[in-house]
Amino acid sequence: MTKDGPMIKLCIIDDIRSVVDMIAKKPPWNEHHIEVVGMALDGEEGLRLVKEKKPEIVLTDIRMPKKDGLAMTQEILENSPSTKIVILSAYTDFSFTRQAIRLGAFDFVKKPFSIDEVIQIVLKAKAAYLEEWQEQREVMELKQNMIKSLPVLQQEYLSLVIHHRTNPTTAYLRWQTLGIQLDSKDFSLFIVELDRFMDKYKQQPAREVELIRFSLRNILEETISSFTRGVVFSEALNRFVCLIHCKDMKMAEQISEACRMNMYQFTHSTISIGIGRCVPSIDELPDSYQQAMNALEYHFYTDGVNNYVRTTENEKTLLNYTASTEQELLFALRAGHHEKCQLILEQIFNEMLQRDPLPKPQQVEHLSYELSSKICRVMSEQFPQERVKRLEEQWNAVKRSGLVSFQMLRDAVKEICLEACSWIEQERTDESTRLIYQAKDYICTHLHTNLTLDVCAKQFNISPGYFSNLFKKVLNISFQQFVIHQRMEQAKEMLIDDYQVQEIAQRLGYEHRRYFSEIFKKHTNMTPSEFKLYSTGKVSTHTDLLD
Repeated sequence: MTKDGPMIKLCIIDDIRSVVDMIAKKPPWNEHHIEVVGMALDGEEGLRLVKEKKPEIVLTDIRMPKKDGLAMTQEILENSPSTKIVILSAYTDFSFTRQAIRLGAFDFVKKPFSIDEVIQIVLKAKAAYLEEWQEQREVMELKQNMIKSLPVLQQEYLSLVIHHRTNPTTAYLRWQTLGIQLDSKDFSLFIVELDRFMDKYKQQPAREVELIRFSLRNILEETISSFTRGVVFSEALNRFVCLIHCKDMKMAEQISEACRMNMYQFTHSTISIGIGRCVPSIDELPDSYQQAMNALEYHFYTDGVNNYVRTTENEKTLLNYTASTEQELLFALRAGHHEKCQLILEQIFNEMLQRDPLPKPQQVEHLSYELSSKICRVMSEQFPQERVKRLEEQWNAVKRSGLVSFQMLRDAVKEICLEACSWIEQERTDESTRLIYQAKDYICTHLHTNLTLDVCAKQFNISPGYFSNLFKKVLNISFQQFVIHQRMEQAKEMLIDDYQVQEIAQRLGYEHRRYFSEIFKKHTNMTPSEFKLYSTGKVSTHTDLLD
């Protein structure tokens, strides 16, 4: 064994002695912590040598007397799968080489080869072996540590009794058989959940995550042992159950708070804790566990350690607000009154906190999403979708953060609403923008008239050129395109309502039906008659119209 790991043993097998001697003697193997432990000139002798010396790396020719490299490779790997076999093969032996690789050979080097090529391929095999060796060593150390801290059978049994009722007498006998170092009466149970664990460690390798969880559990065990006897076992990747000998809730709270503080002090990780009530016997542990889970869920509303809170049976009541409250909020939003919006949102969220029992976190999250969506929909009435997406992204950022609390949801909805109000206020204070929105309304109600740029500009007492530029800047569409778009959208509605094409053309200010039909087809890629068939379902797709 060296400071870089074990000394790597190498065997060389080839039916040409000069090749064997060259590979064994020319490279400075000692400098690479590699020892040539044997050489052979045929397959049978090579196999005997490998079984005796147990090398980590074997260099072997593919074609040899008595036993070829393929048969030898297969037999070596059956007995020692971790052995790295490197095939020495000529170009004509490539099909055999591929077969050797399929059997499990590590790599190959073509003849003729240089000493440098041999050294590089052997070092590559050494690196692969050492990586696997290190992984196996870490896994073994991890298994040994886990076995020392909590036998697997103990954890399985404890996990069973906190979820399912058991006979106290039978449980006591099983308790003794498994050697659980905890009295079989007077328990307190609390659940520890690691905040944002998946988000923080999802990119880490599995063995790293397990080592992290092992160290976190050690902190919990050592903290508990300074107060009383207890057992800590994992229930999920980010959750531990702590079962302690305790019949005083105040002491249970003290121990839980110490766990929270030590976890943060030593790892800078925050945890959520839910405590169930103290129970005198094993068969009552499922009750305490369920109470701890309820208390853990209450962490959504508060920080720190949470005790079991008795709840009523009316937990399925839907969380909602009145239609008048919604109308009041959206009216204030459209008017840009941020103070009134803030007041209404405060009332909605404060009403949640006054409920008994408190609403489930999923209900609060759903209602908050609903409020945010309605705010965004109101904004999409007046602003481009690209801009509204900024508001939607604010909500998505909260969802991606992992740990979501009542305060975070309330603040997110309020921030989205206040930013939306600021957009409205800015629009209201901009005289030019307000004028264009008035022009927009005027256009939509006068589609049947001769709507020219000059007519509209005159209606608002500004020059046609300035009006045209301002219209495009505010609405991101030219005046003419907007008029056509609005007329065609209204034409679609009238076609669906079974109006005749001639009547639609006249009502939308087109003197000639043919000209209207040309504009309509250019806009929709369909004639009015085709659109009417398509919209009424008489043809299933646009391509049917072309057949």
